[in-house]
Amino acid sequence: MALPAATAGLGLRRALMGALQDAPPGAFDFLECAPENWIGVGGRLGDQFAALASRHPITSHGLSLSLGGPAPLDGDFVDRVGAFLDRHAIAQYSEHLSYCSDDGQLYDLMPIPFTDAAVRHVSDRIRRVQDRLGRRIAIENVSYYAAPHRALDETDFVNAVLDAADCDLLLDVNNVYVNAINHGYDARAFLAAMPTARVTQYHIAGHYDEADDLKVDTHGAPVKDDVWALLDHAYTLHGVRPTLLERDFNFPAFDVLLAEVERIREIQHRHV
Repeated sequence: MALPAATAGLGLRRALMGALQDAPPGAFDFLECAPENWIGVGGRLGDQFAALASRHPITSHGLSLSLGGPAPLDGDFVDRVGAFLDRHAIAQYSEHLSYCSDDGQLYDLMPIPFTDAAVRHVSDRIRRVQDRLGRRIAIENVSYYAAPHRALDETDFVNAVLDAADCDLLLDVNNVYVNAINHGYDARAFLAAMPTARVTQYHIAGHYDEADDLKVDTHGAPVKDDVWALLDHAYTLHGVRPTLLERDFNFPAFDVLLAEVERIREIQHRHV
């Protein structure tokens, strides 16, 4: 079952398992996990995950599908993801518009060249994944620090992939902010160029200020005020959708994370 539009979620991280289990009802509306971090996990951790999944809606955001990669798609892995989604009644599955493997795992999200050939390549792979899963997926606009072979603007590239693949968009607002600073474009113009009908989710996160003109997407800090303002503007343009707070390390007190989740709700309520 799809999540209601005005919902605010938190990333399910192993370091937060105890706090998530003890959280009071209503502290968050949903949790998001990376399926490859939980497929095949048994024992105490597996039981804890199953307990959370039985109590809270779960969304899934993948790390290893490597949609833009040169190596063949791993059909067995796609099947395992599908079984995981079905087992835990996970309605929304997303992946990154990037690649992370060739001969082996690169352990990073690499930028796809903004070319017509890359549009054809990645959209074909997205379609094959959707056909194999029997469901639509969403792709996330990613942060990147180099733009090899840029024949298209990023907005044109993202839109071309969405159209050719006929898939949804997970709009990462922090990534838009980071890329706009690092590559010198207008973040609000980028948001305006995204197709409202395909936006199904938002992500928001903190980043590291390396310099005035260099921001690093870390998910290890509080969300900046400028990014909160950009989320507010995204809601104005595209409407409220389920929105996830991503935090991967440097975890503060759990109440501090819940306060950021509550801030998402406050911004949503201004638009609903």
